[in-house]
Amino acid sequence: MARVKRAVHSRKKKKSYFKAAKGYRGGRSRLLRTVKEAVDRARCYAYRDRKNKKREFRSLWIIRINAAARICGITYSKMIHGLKLAGIEMDRKSLADLAVFDFDGFKSMAEAAKAKL
Repeated sequence: MARVKRAVHSRKKKKSYFKAAKGYRGGRSRLLRTVKEAVDRARCYAYRDRKNKKREFRSLWIIRINAAARICGITYSKMIHGLKLAGIEMDRKSLADLAVFDFDGFKSMAEAAKAKL
């Protein structure tokens, strides 16, 4: 059986780990075992936090809508319910943008929601 030489493949693999660890401090960017641990851990966090980012943005939008709705004299949950009854289908991201950048438009939406309750 022929001998398998792994130089090219192993160097490529090692090189990709070191490239991923660029900017890490100390042994985390210089020692292969430590680099592997650091990069694998970083990739786990990156995967997890791509999911968490969606959660965090949704909660931020809800906080902004609630704050603006309370200025208009209605709570968040009542406003969402009122908008649903009024047949206004708007996602929370758009509502939060309205609340921040066009408060008059948001106020009119809040009045429409109040009218339907």
